[in-house]
Amino acid sequence: MSGLEAEPAVAATLFGDRIDTARAFTDALAREGEQRGLIGPLELPRLWTRHILNSAIAAPLFHGRVADIGSGAGLPGLVLAIARPDVHWTLIEPMERRVTWLTEQVDALGLENVEILRARAEDVGRPGAFDVVTARAVSALRTLLPLTAPLARDGGEVTLLKGMNAANEIDAAQKQIKKYKLSDVRVEVLGEGVLPEITRVIRAFVRA
Repeated sequence: MSGLEAEPAVAATLFGDRIDTARAFTDALAREGEQRGLIGPLELPRLWTRHILNSAIAAPLFHGRVADIGSGAGLPGLVLAIARPDVHWTLIEPMERRVTWLTEQVDALGLENVEILRARAEDVGRPGAFDVVTARAVSALRTLLPLTAPLARDGGEVTLLKGMNAANEIDAAQKQIKKYKLSDVRVEVLGEGVLPEITRVIRAFVRA
């Protein structure tokens, strides 16, 4: 596809025997993403590097039942569901057109480990239902914690894909960290020496 970044060699390593499914999703996103308002017009030349692999590198961090808040185009939720078929994913997205896209992709890719829920995170009504709650590029940590932490079970985790200001976000969210009883709050850096762009993840345990 014209303008689409060539698939980096490391993609096959990260996805293993799921690489064909990852390719099918990436191709669909490249073909329809801009038209459907899922990705910006400048994203094709870095679609694999900045979005697909940036999400996939975090796949080993997840287990059990996971909620992805604000799934949008399926980043990270669909990418992670492709990479980890052994994990059950609930993709939570309020916008109808994005829910339609997610549903189409789950059907087209044959993903049997994905549930799609059209809702705002604060309206989900499943307190403590998930082992891990994740989100990518949704909002600052201090506004994200009230949306994510209540969905995690006692002893569960929040695992949030963040940018270069991750450490500063932790500093700015101390009030919320205390309120939602988070412990072992830290930034983990993934993909050093493996990906052209590293992925920063804020991880913490949640106590009920």
